[in-house]
Amino acid sequence: QLQLVESGGGLVQPGESLRLSCAASGFHLNGYGIAWFRQAPGKEREGVGCISVAGLTDSAEFGKGRFTIHKDTARNTVYLQMNSLKPEDTAVYYCAADGKAFYRCSIDGERMRIWGEGILVTVSS
Repeated sequence: QLQLVESGGGLVQPGESLRLSCAASGFHLNGYGIAWFRQAPGKEREGVGCISVAGLTDSAEFGKGRFTIHKDTARNTVYLQMNSLKPEDTAVYYCAADGKAFYRCSIDGERMRIWGEGILVTVSS
């Protein structure tokens, strides 16, 4: 069974950091890029950032300078490090696998073939 499981969410205060994990099972990251998405209450889903099989990353404008993505292929896990969190970062965060992201990655949801169930991140004082 091909599966992605997110972890590491929770409640943090503005300005704090949080690291989300996305663990893959049933397939290996050597063949898939991973993208992160989020959906805030009442808003559409948006791409956060991604990492390709080759290790190249891309990030949405709102995350540049604050969010970074890296992976540990030995653990078959991708991480989303989020710093300087703001209340507007509050959302359910999802990771998804893209079978075509060998060099460059994408945050186009239509390309994703496997989705995690999501995890809630709340930024509030």
